[in-house]
Amino acid sequence: MAIEAIREQSSLSELSEKYQLEGSQISKWKREFMEKSAMVFDLELPQKTSEKETQKLYEKIGRLEVQIDFLKKKL
Repeated sequence: MAIEAIREQSSLSELSEKYQLEGSQISKWKREFMEKSAMVFDLELPQKTSEKETQKLYEKIGRLEVQIDFLKKKL
């Protein structure tokens, strides 16, 4: 609906009637959409796992391997 308002192919009153909303609400959503739409392109790529986190994961893998080996011997 906000995109329809941005395109301005229909008047505010037409959109109000079509969606059964107040014109002020449509204007508010349109303004909010326009203000925040740039955020889509500002997204940062996920940070690479730090060395500390990597080390913790390797330690956990090591503990799990020891547990698996122990359980294999018990069977």
